[in-house]
Amino acid sequence: MAQNTTETTPFAENGKTALVIIDIQNDYFPGGTMELVSADEKAQNATKMLSYFRDNDMPVIHVKHIALQDGATFFLPNTKGAEIHKSVTPLKTEKIITKNYPNSFRDTKLLDYLKENNISNLVILGMMTDVCVDATTRAAMDYGFNNTIIADAVTTRDRELNGKIIPAEQVTESYLAGLNALDGLYAKIITSKTYLQQEQK
Repeated sequence: MAQNTTETTPFAENGKTALVIIDIQNDYFPGGTMELVSADEKAQNATKMLSYFRDNDMPVIHVKHIALQDGATFFLPNTKGAEIHKSVTPLKTEKIITKNYPNSFRDTKLLDYLKENNISNLVILGMMTDVCVDATTRAAMDYGFNNTIIADAVTTRDRELNGKIIPAEQVTESYLAGLNALDGLYAKIITSKTYLQQEQK
């Protein structure tokens, strides 16, 4: 297992940019055991981003969650639900990181891989906004990465707090606003359309 530290990692200013796709797996889609709000719609935007990175021969990293804790109901080992969704099926040349915790860096080789490949800028998307996307982005900032989250390619579920239902869209907006605090402290927040328009200029 990788032994991670919380020290900021020094990166070259001209480090590469990589797309990090977090947990876009079958159980989050209609028919899965943990269906998210608008999963298909968000996956379409993820597909657009993936196509851009592939077309420009830029690094792509797929993060896949496997649940090992007692009582887990989704992403169970060796199940169809735990497989990566067809919208972002990895190519053989693309890196796959398997994790067991919300933070994609915890007990994985992700940090080592990014360092070895001189990657300093992460474009992050995936599921769920308030769990694995949030945890991974905050950890990435602590390690010294420059982060961008694709706002229309992340989603979650409705949440309940003190008997009140918080709609998934509101949960996502709140978490993204927090990550964008102090002018992008943890990440810049941008839509797929705006990102692609800026990159094509």
